[in-house]
Amino acid sequence: MTGRWSIEQLAGAAGPFHGRDPSDPPRREMWVFTVDRPALVLGSTQPATDVDTGAAERLGVDVVRRRSGGGAVLLDPGAVVWVDAVVPRDDELWHDDVGRAFAWLGQLWARVLGDLGVPPDQVAVHEAGLVTTPLSPVVCFAGLGPGEVTVGGAKAVGISQRRTRSTARLQSSVLLSWDAERQVALLAPGLARVAGSAGARHLRDLPVAPMTTSTTTDVVDAVLARLPS
Repeated sequence: MTGRWSIEQLAGAAGPFHGRDPSDPPRREMWVFTVDRPALVLGSTQPATDVDTGAAERLGVDVVRRRSGGGAVLLDPGAVVWVDAVVPRDDELWHDDVGRAFAWLGQLWARVLGDLGVPPDQVAVHEAGLVTTPLSPVVCFAGLGPGEVTVGGAKAVGISQRRTRSTARLQSSVLLSWDAERQVALLAPGLARVAGSAGARHLRDLPVAPMTTSTTTDVVDAVLARLPS
């Protein structure tokens, strides 16, 4: 426990983590997940046919689905820091407006990036509505949603949300590295579906901002130090 937060740091496969349920009765929770093998995580409504299953098998990548929306996220061990926050409905961090519910977490991530050495004038929290691109139905980091964070205009932190009557689960990930070629191989059918023959090129050119000089431990320590009371 840290203050009012129940904090758990867990390691294992991505699939069971996405199926995890909040505590009953609900309380503030922060879950830090470390995947022990690669996983491609599809959004809740994303077609399974977006994935080249042969490539996934060849590359040793699990294909799983989360309960929140958006495009796919590739979780390679050591390449992404994955942190989920659970907020009960009666908590002051809760907001009935789904878009505004992301704001506090985006601001937390912005402060964390500053603590990790990113110049503050390069960091921005997206406060407007969803910004889509041709690739965003397939790849999470190709779009920009409320609360998500950019560095120099390139996306650094992705956030999605699953709400029930009693809780909001905000799922967030910050890039430590970015392997476009693996994603091109894994998502070739989806890229072709939304962008034709140019889909692979567009993904290779996607502006993202991985935190290449930070370790997982650096990021997690900074997040836990910034949790709101």
